[in-house]
Amino acid sequence: MRTIIVGGGIMGLSTAWGLARQGHEVELFEQGALPNPLASSMDEHRLIRHPYGEHRGYARMIDDAYRAWDLLWADLGQRLYASTGTLALNGNGADWAERSAATLASIGKPMAEIPVDELPSRFPLMDTKGVERAFWIATGGVLFAQDIVSALVRHLAAQPRVRLRDHTPIRAVDLERGSVTTESGATHTADVVVVTAGAWFGRLLPALASRVVPSRQIVVYFDLPADQRAAWAKAPMVIEKTGDVGLYLVPPAEGRGMKIGDHEFSRNGDPAAERTASAEEMRPLLDRCRSLIKGFDRWRIDRLKVCFYSVTEDERFVVERQGAHGWAMSPCSGHGFKFGALMGLELARTIVEGRDATAHARWAAGLVGDEPT
Repeated sequence: MRTIIVGGGIMGLSTAWGLARQGHEVELFEQGALPNPLASSMDEHRLIRHPYGEHRGYARMIDDAYRAWDLLWADLGQRLYASTGTLALNGNGADWAERSAATLASIGKPMAEIPVDELPSRFPLMDTKGVERAFWIATGGVLFAQDIVSALVRHLAAQPRVRLRDHTPIRAVDLERGSVTTESGATHTADVVVVTAGAWFGRLLPALASRVVPSRQIVVYFDLPADQRAAWAKAPMVIEKTGDVGLYLVPPAEGRGMKIGDHEFSRNGDPAAERTASAEEMRPLLDRCRSLIKGFDRWRIDRLKVCFYSVTEDERFVVERQGAHGWAMSPCSGHGFKFGALMGLELARTIVEGRDATAHARWAAGLVGDEPT
């Protein structure tokens, strides 16, 4: 079987990996370099965690995701992951952490509630202003995203049945006929075409553009005082919602940067436009950090990074059969990376084995063992 993949982010590369492992031919097209610095996957890290609000299906899938990453580590010959544990905080009427804890308890993975008055002794780097409930689970950690993508590119480049075509933008796809046309006008055909174009997804598949939209997001990397950096390197990831701004904190594990971002999707922006950002755009997030993190006044912004996610209204994956020879594959938001290896492996299996496309779409959307919220 021969498959064309459009897009060289984690989803496209993982699908190519899954197909190549089964001995099938793959031709992958990427509009920029491989890896592409503008891709959603290209950041220092992404988080993987069990807490998922009421999304029971995705919470269940995390164990499968870990197994897929372990398989990838074996193939790559290196483990690009650091375990941190997960601290979830709520306050001021927000209840994401509580809903996550209830969901995980229902599938046999309970989170431990920490009395708020114990937080200062257990997590001395954190303040407790606005925190009303706190939950802890020892699982969860940091996937070193851009290192993973770079390693996957090198691994695939060495596979005899894989051809990587960088700097080759695709102008049009025909999923009914199983073909793609490059900007130069060349046409390539295959048994299957998989579109995994990230924030450019809707441009290639206009019929899905209203469901999957680009979302401009900004994350902040910080330069920490020397006396704090070592302590934060051993800290857990923090998922926090205590008011209008919800944030996630990624500790500087294994020499990577200290990153904080918010949970709000812009649902707009042009991924091809110039990517500039100002600290003022992040003012609400910085204000929340100031009241949540001890010694934050000594932190300095190292850099602001603008990235683009593809976002759906219900924050569920779109992995669906389109036409006689096509698949549309789009993660939703930053949570896509944690399932990247698993999604690629499973789509490869469905393509090769002819598994039911509707059942696969429901599974990818996290609806197996769950219902839409």
